[in-house]
Amino acid sequence: MVNKHQYQIYISLFVVMVFWGFNVIATKLLVTSFMPVTMTAFRIFTAAVGVFIILFSLKLVRKPTKKEWQYIIICSLFNVVGHHYFLSIGLKETSASNGGLILGTGPILTTILAFLFLRNKITILRFCGIILGFIGISFIVFQNGESLEGISLGDVHVFLSIFVQAVSFIMIKKVSSTLDPRLMTGYMLFIGSLLLFIISLIVEPAGLESMTNGSLSIWIFFFASAFLATSVGHMIYNYAVGKVGPAESAVFINLNPFFALVGATIFLGEVITLQQMIGFIFIIFGVVLGSGGFEGILRNQKRKRNRVIDC
Repeated sequence: MVNKHQYQIYISLFVVMVFWGFNVIATKLLVTSFMPVTMTAFRIFTAAVGVFIILFSLKLVRKPTKKEWQYIIICSLFNVVGHHYFLSIGLKETSASNGGLILGTGPILTTILAFLFLRNKITILRFCGIILGFIGISFIVFQNGESLEGISLGDVHVFLSIFVQAVSFIMIKKVSSTLDPRLMTGYMLFIGSLLLFIISLIVEPAGLESMTNGSLSIWIFFFASAFLATSVGHMIYNYAVGKVGPAESAVFINLNPFFALVGATIFLGEVITLQQMIGFIFIIFGVVLGSGGFEGILRNQKRKRNRVIDC
């Protein structure tokens, strides 16, 4: 039976998914108002400040060991620099709805990489989920053409962004036994933002000047994206994983592409196509099966029934 505390966690996860889904829309607006890499560097730095404010209040800040620093730097390159670099330039070249749908395949990619590098077992259900997920991606990226020439470069960049982030999740798993993932997130965001800023000075010489052109509404989106989606969102999600488990938490990720589609329609006026909806359905079923979320729920239900019988 789900207790009151679990209900509160589930509600919190639902709210986080709203933040993350709408954050795709906010990022789309931001990259069209500022130079993308420069804006992303400032947004991630702002998010890092928010995370450390929360960590200090929870008394979770400590100095990492030498080995932990190695993982933090490597994960910063993948989880922050690579992910946010490709995402920012990708959303400038594709629609927010496409970007949100492709980002929804993250759990499937993580499952594949966990099998390759962590020797995690892939069951028949998970394999079916992986296949369904990639069928969903195909519906989205091929909607404007029947060959490889029809693929949007922006879609490719968004896919690369979620792929390198999935790689970082495998590394985080390796170090999470000694370093709190929430603290690791703060350090990664801080280091990654500095690296992104250095890159922006090279690829966007006029980037700093572009940051002076934003309207009040755009800056509201900027701070909402940094604090709500990145700082608060990641803290709540990591807490939920520790309390209800990764499998049940991962199921909520299915709401990300849904809220991204809703936000793209409401705020950007994008028209959702039939192919996108079909791809969305395939991705939903793919993530539920491929991430192990469905299997995790079945195991939890079986354990609960066994406890009832034992009583």
